[in-house]
Parts: sequence; C-alpha cells; structure tokens
Amino acid sequence: MPTNGLHQVLKIQFGLVNDTDRYLTAESFGFKVNASAPSLKRKQMWVLEPDPGRGPAVLFRSSHLGRYLSAEEDGRVACEAERPGRDCRFLVLPQPDGRWVLRSEPHGRFFGGTEDRLSCFATAISPAELWTVHLAIHPQAHLLSVSRRRYAHLCPQEDEMVADSDTPWGVGALITLIFQNRQYCLRSCDSRYLRSDGRLVWEPEPRARYTLEFKAGKLAFKDCDGRYLAPVGPTATLRAGRNTRPGKDELFDLEESHPQVVLVAANHRYVSVRQGVNVSANQDEELHHETFLMQIDQETKKCTFYSSTGGYWTLVTHGGIQATATQVSANTMFEVEWRGRRVALKASNGRYVCMKKNGQLAATSDFSGPFTCPAHLTQPGKAAGAGSPLSPPLRPPGEDEEFILKLINRPILVLRGLDGFVCHRRGSNQLDTNRSVYDVFRLSFSDGAYHIRGRGGGFWYTGSHGSVCSDGERAEDFLFEFRERGRLAIRARSGKYLRGGASGLLRADADAPAGVALWEY
Repeated sequence: MPTNGLHQVLKIQFGLVNDTDRYLTAESFGFKVNASAPSLKRKQMWVLEPDPGRGPAVLFRSSHLGRYLSAEEDGRVACEAERPGRDCRFLVLPQPDGRWVLRSEPHGRFFGGTEDRLSCFATAISPAELWTVHLAIHPQAHLLSVSRRRYAHLCPQEDEMVADSDTPWGVGALITLIFQNRQYCLRSCDSRYLRSDGRLVWEPEPRARYTLEFKAGKLAFKDCDGRYLAPVGPTATLRAGRNTRPGKDELFDLEESHPQVVLVAANHRYVSVRQGVNVSANQDEELHHETFLMQIDQETKKCTFYSSTGGYWTLVTHGGIQATATQVSANTMFEVEWRGRRVALKASNGRYVCMKKNGQLAATSDFSGPFTCPAHLTQPGKAAGAGSPLSPPLRPPGEDEEFILKLINRPILVLRGLDGFVCHRRGSNQLDTNRSVYDVFRLSFSDGAYHIRGRGGGFWYTGSHGSVCSDGERAEDFLFEFRERGRLAIRARSGKYLRGGASGLLRADADAPAGVALWEY
C-alpha cells in the first residue's frame, strides 16, 4: 500500500494531572508553570521527546509554547527554554498504580506541588509528586503492532482481537481508547473491552484497564499485574504476555483513522471495484470491494478515494474512473458537493461523476463543462453556424450524478471541538462541548442521514432556540458533511450546523460549516 499520508502515526500529546486533579499548565506570561487548570486544553498539552544525548532522560515540550520544561538546582521550574539544555532532562519513574514521578536527571530532585506552588526540590515521593497521564489526541484510531507491522482488529469468529491485518480496513480495525479511573481501556467497534487474558467483556472491569507507558515514541499497555499487552502466538491474539518490561513485542503505534465509506448510486447499487479496475455501481451488498478510504486534502478540501485493491480512483481517458493510481495527483482529487442526503462528485476535468447505463462511473456529464451554442442562438451579426463558447449552464446535478455516501467505520462516535469533547451535562438532557473527558455515542445510518444515540439509549434531537438534547424517544435526522481532514460538520433539520461556543453547550444555530461548527470524529 503506498503511503501518501494513509499511514500517519499520531503525534502523542498528553496532559499531566496531579493528585488534586489539576493539569500542569504552561503560561505565556513569564513562561511560568502551574497546576491550576481543571480541564485539558491547549495550555495543558505536552509532548514527550527523547534526550538528544540518547540517554534514559526525556524532555517535556509544551505544545502551546514550543518551549521546554526545566528545573534549576534550587528547585525553580519554568517553561522558557527554546532549546533543551541540561536542566530540561527528566527521568520518568512509573509507579505501581500507573502514575508517573518526574525526577530531574542532573539534580536528582522530584517535581511536584499544587496550583502555582510547583517546584523540583523534593527529596522523597509524596502524593504531590505523582502525575497521571491523560492523552490529548482524539481517542479513536488504529493500533499497529511495532514488531509484527500488523494492525489490530476485532475477530468476531474467535471473540478476540488479533494483530494480523496488513491494512486497517473495515469497521473492525477501529479502536477507541477510554480514559477511566486514571487508566485506559481498549474498546472494540462493537463496544466491548479487551481484558488482559485476551477476552472481550462488556464492562470496563479492573483487568480491562491499562496504564500507558511511552518508549521511543511508542505506546505500551501495562495491566494490573504489571504485564504488557502483546500479539501472542501464531494467531497474534492481543493479551498480556509474560514480560514485565516492554520490549519491541509490547510496543504499538496509534495511527489516524480516516473515514471509510460506501457509495450507493441512483440504481440503488453499491459502487465497487469487485469486477476489475473500473469503478462501477453494480453490487447488491457492501463488502471490502465496496468500501473506500476517503481522505481530504487540507489545502484544497478535495477528496481522494482509496480502494481495498490498492489503488486510488483516478480520471482516465474519455472521462472514465478507475481505481488504478498508486500516487495522489490532480486526477485523483474530487470535489464533493454536499446536497442534503446526497453528494455529487466533480472530477479534475470540471465535470460531475455520473453513472452510465452499464453502471460504470465516468466524469462526462454534458452540462458541467463548456459547450458550443447552436448557430441560431448566436448573437446577431455573427455568421450562421459559427457557434459561441459559453459558460456552463447553472442546472444542478441530476439523479445520475448524485450518490448516497455512508460512513461505515464509526459505529461509535467521539466528538471534539475547539474547546473540548462533547459530553453529557450532569443533571441535564443537554450536551457540553468543553470537557476534557468524553462520552461515546452510538451512530446509525438512515438514507443519507444519521441518528445519534447517547447514554441510556436516548436520541439526539434539536429543541427550542437551537438547543440540542440527548433524551429523545424518536430519532432525528442529522446530516454529516466531511469538510476537512479529520473534521466534519453536522447539520440539523433546521438547516443550521451544530456548534460549540462560549456557553459550553451544544447548539444548532451556526450558519456555516466552519470554526466552532467543525468536529474531530
């Protein structure tokens, strides 16, 4: 499989939470640090970097400032260093309960404290020197075994998760990290949790919780007995092995999970590459050959569609569409027009993709490009039959140019906006948009629209004055528009878009799919 951005390891950003549930914060003013923030936002995000000297020490860089945490000999701490020096080196000492202790490598003292009284001068470890790691990335991703170079996925036949897939294809490859009780659970696409003995269970019981450890930019998952998850045996079943120290077998990468979609044409058949390189709407069921990975270019906002056979859709001679390209180019980029419950695709030749009588797709719609006006309609004074090139007519795409686009690899959904995650508001049927923890919502599809179900099985619906509630007895249709890479807009039945904002409540009153109306998913 060509890379072209398909396999992108997520840069691990995280927050550090102290014993009083406050986050380590890097302030712009004076480059001071404190532990006063109750939630994880930009100023509370950190990146772990290896010591340039290749020693056991690590560096903590503020994602917000781009500067490094440092501790002087007298215990004073700051986040001012633009380049890592001797005082920026720390040793991470994992504790039995999964929390971290940070010790200054050159000075041997421990880092801790509360609020704005932080220092690195303690000679012994107390609760004030214990830090919990809280990942700041979106929690839905693909899990890649570093040693086997294979992806983890749900294996329903054996009731387990295995790391034996060459590509993270289909819904089974989606992994959701659940942060609970200062630890993490691995949740499969069918909402079960991976227990350390390899079994899948319905509740996040203690043996299904893991402590995160970092090693050379990779992740390791330590269970309650101090052993690490690894792909075990010829079947590569994910379970805790014998090792109590993470080696290559116990390390994993988290990779970005791009949307995987199926498309249904006007003949009610699935678009497919099952019968060869031509992209055709000729199948009655959705399987691997009918699934396409959709990736959005950050600059142009155009999309590519990558097939399970290993090729991108591309425009070929005479307007045909084939899944044969191995590299992204202008001919593999398609502009998506969001038309309510349907989409239209415009190819690089400026024409809409349509379905021909034999089901094959082609960018040959005669009304989407320049045409020559008949002689009798030319302006007076011009020679009869000369013709006149005019701009394309404004007639919109017809039925043959419209498709149903269905997202298949998010049966469970986590949404994050500019201010934080979407989560149920305590004691209310409304939804917060600024939380550092997240709720998982169930997603179902209905003729080009989606139904979102929350805690207790209630459906999302729009109430009075644009409020969004989560305890509906009947489903309301919401339209998903994949507008940017990793971000979507959600349109309510009123035509308005869901947004976050200063109130911290989810509302359906945005006019445009941008800014606070875009959601990581």
